[in-house]
Amino acid sequence: MPNIHEELKNSLKLLKEEWEEDLNQFKKKFLYTSISDKKEEGICWYPVQLKKSKLGFGERWIIDLERFDHNQSHMFQSGKSVSVFSNFENHSSPSFRINGVINQVKKDVMTITLQVEDLPEWLHKGKIGIDLLFDEASYREMESALKAVIKSEKSRLGELKEILLGEKEASFFEKSESLFVELNPGQEEALQLVSSAKDVAIIHGPPGTGKTTTLVASIKRAVEKFKQVLVCAPSNAAVDLLVEKISGSGVNTIRIGHPARVEDHILSQTLDAKIAMHESYKDLKKLKKKADEYRKLGQKYKRSFGPEERMQRRRLFDEANRCKEEAEHLEEYITYDVFQQTKVFASTLVGASNPALKGMKFPVVFIDEAAQGLEAATWIPIQKAEKVVMAGDHCQLPPTIKSYEAAKGGLSETLFEKIIKRQPHASKMLTLQYRMPELIMGFSNQFFYRGGLKAAENTQEHYLNPDEPVLEFIDTAGSGYMEQLEEESLSTFNSEEANFALKFLEELVKRTGIAKIKTNDWNIGLIAPYKAQVRKFNEFLFETYNFPNLRSFSDLLTIDSIDGFQGQERDIIIISLVRSNSKGEIGFLADTRRMNVALTRAKRKLVVIGDSATLSVHPFYHAFLDYIDLNGCYRSIYEFLD
Repeated sequence: MPNIHEELKNSLKLLKEEWEEDLNQFKKKFLYTSISDKKEEGICWYPVQLKKSKLGFGERWIIDLERFDHNQSHMFQSGKSVSVFSNFENHSSPSFRINGVINQVKKDVMTITLQVEDLPEWLHKGKIGIDLLFDEASYREMESALKAVIKSEKSRLGELKEILLGEKEASFFEKSESLFVELNPGQEEALQLVSSAKDVAIIHGPPGTGKTTTLVASIKRAVEKFKQVLVCAPSNAAVDLLVEKISGSGVNTIRIGHPARVEDHILSQTLDAKIAMHESYKDLKKLKKKADEYRKLGQKYKRSFGPEERMQRRRLFDEANRCKEEAEHLEEYITYDVFQQTKVFASTLVGASNPALKGMKFPVVFIDEAAQGLEAATWIPIQKAEKVVMAGDHCQLPPTIKSYEAAKGGLSETLFEKIIKRQPHASKMLTLQYRMPELIMGFSNQFFYRGGLKAAENTQEHYLNPDEPVLEFIDTAGSGYMEQLEEESLSTFNSEEANFALKFLEELVKRTGIAKIKTNDWNIGLIAPYKAQVRKFNEFLFETYNFPNLRSFSDLLTIDSIDGFQGQERDIIIISLVRSNSKGEIGFLADTRRMNVALTRAKRKLVVIGDSATLSVHPFYHAFLDYIDLNGCYRSIYEFLD
């Protein structure tokens, strides 16, 4: 067993390496770089124009900015911090800047929540741009959490440190009676494990096994017993999904975090929204308005004035301060009142350090998608916990790490994985999956889950038509469909394979019946491991070629990277593997966990398109092709060529 003190000190060292590498990569792209170079790197939109603005919850300004360079690839996404700048007066360096957070990016429009009380004049004139900012705050919170864990001794955090890292045995109460009739026996066992755990419990949920359903059931059971609990996940999207399910089941929930990082349909669950809906909010607004009016009146007095004017200005400022102080007290009361009625607080891992939760402790902290959180980030909510419950799947995507050396040194191993290895009796794997037919499930089941998964009865009905195969591999070997490198992003794409994938999908849609797909509300995912290929799909679908049948499905069709599909499912999934070269190089396709995600998204039809000659050099793909052959799912590209 490793010395946990040394292990944690090493984790801190690796985190600093990752921080440094991330910052260096950002600086290379950002600092001392012209606007045109930043645009090429995908970290700047310029020029943009203000489309619309509105005042959102919490008196925050929300603006829509539209860009003119339509096809430029970029790295902007919801939750990222940005700086909006004016380039009106000085072309080489922006004259004015305001910071904000991205709500969403849709094609050429970015919605941003600004950190200002009033919109500046320059937003309405001159040349405006948007820069991506480096997220230093998350690293500071992770560093602070690790240091607190290292120092902790005679405290609950000190005990949890020893238990979670395997120095002491996790302990349990006697298991209680079964309560949830809507759960299957495996899910019920997981629930029993969570209830009986004194320190830690793990729900290992492979794809389609109802991991989130089981976690939500255990959260509902916990709030029957305890006043309040904390629920976290690494990403904003995963937290929003949990909030939707928990609040949808009637449990009073607050989504902690910047409203810009929250999905629109969850906004009503944010602290800002709940404050705005409180019965005393009108009084709060009046006080803030009064304070503002008194301050503005006081500011009207110029420097050259006599004692009476000076006294009057002092009185106005005193009144403004009195109203401001009264407003602060009222806001504290409203927040306290809202918190008193809340059963579940929900945030990202880093968001658990939000000032709103300062000083709060929870009898149970639940962490979903725990296999995707860096260990340092996972310790942030654990500092507030008496007991920890984690759910996830370490056979799917790990956290994203920028530093190769830090990953090799152990940063890529999550706390979730460590607990499963060191406290095996504290974990339960769910084994009945409801998503995909046995044939789609089969390879992942053998390779990742030791044959432990079973397909539920309902999956026997999961097909498009009884005579339509649910699984196909289309081999492009010998077709001349060769990969290429996208120069600006160094990402790989394969034009011919992208075009073929879209043609194949269009034929599949026709063959299945457009009316049938729309009536059943079946949805489609077109995915690739490389973002350059995702861009190719979009370019071909909407600009270069004419795919009328697919265009009419744009509301049912999602085109994204494999990483963007974790935690999701679609009725039809088509995967383009992209790689095709004479050297057998497959790049990060060698991360087999990424492929496990891709292969387990489909409910009714999975089509994998790739070059067997390139792929089969790797043992994983060799085994996959053997599985395809054994089950008669192989097709050659030549069957489709005229």
